[in-house]
Amino acid sequence: MKPVLQARNLVKRYGRVTALDHCDFELFPGEILAVIGDNGAGKSTLIKAISGAVVPDEGEVWLEGRQVHFASPLAAREHGIETVYQQLAMSPALSIIDNMFMGRELRKPGIMGRLFRQLDRAEMERFAREKLNDLGLTTIQNIRQVVETLSGGQRQGVAVARAAAFGSKVIILDEPTAALGVKESRKVLELIQDVKSRGIPIVLISHNMPHVFEVADRIHVHRLGKRLCVINPGEHSMSDAVALMTGAMQPGQSQAA
Repeated sequence: MKPVLQARNLVKRYGRVTALDHCDFELFPGEILAVIGDNGAGKSTLIKAISGAVVPDEGEVWLEGRQVHFASPLAAREHGIETVYQQLAMSPALSIIDNMFMGRELRKPGIMGRLFRQLDRAEMERFAREKLNDLGLTTIQNIRQVVETLSGGQRQGVAVARAAAFGSKVIILDEPTAALGVKESRKVLELIQDVKSRGIPIVLISHNMPHVFEVADRIHVHRLGKRLCVINPGEHSMSDAVALMTGAMQPGQSQAA
């Protein structure tokens, strides 16, 4: 099986600091790949390099077998890669519809849209409601309400729904449950499983080991700017994962060693 998204020998330096040190990465079709690592390991830089938020100094990124060069997140989005950052990148004062279609608004067909640039709000509302329903977000009754009136879990759900609606090839989720309670976190994990069931591969960056081991098919362990190893959650424990990412254990060792 060939990777959907692949990176080879990525290098990113900030002055004397090497954030990525010849890093490799592979995401396969239909899987949830968790990326874990200690603070400062380079996880965020890796994701930013893949999603176009930073341009690597060296290395290659491949999407569906073709080498790509993303100069911005917009370029990655145009190739079907959607990223949900921890800060969600949403405008609280705008409605759910406006946030979902920000930067890709639908125009009315014919002269009204082409010449007068009128928005097709009815179609945008229909599409947004359909995508929220697809992910089971039935607690949102008024799709025109502003985002600042939503709960943390609902906001996260809207962000994931937006990514699922437009991310045709890959969805990247950066700490999607970090600021959520137990109930809201459970809903987001269910949303992730729903997106996977639709055949879209997901990259999940998280410090929450129980969540990682619950949903991930494989776990990419990132340490000191590069991939240390990839482990199977069915063959390793959470203690193993923590020991690997902190350097207390090396790949191939057991904790007893």
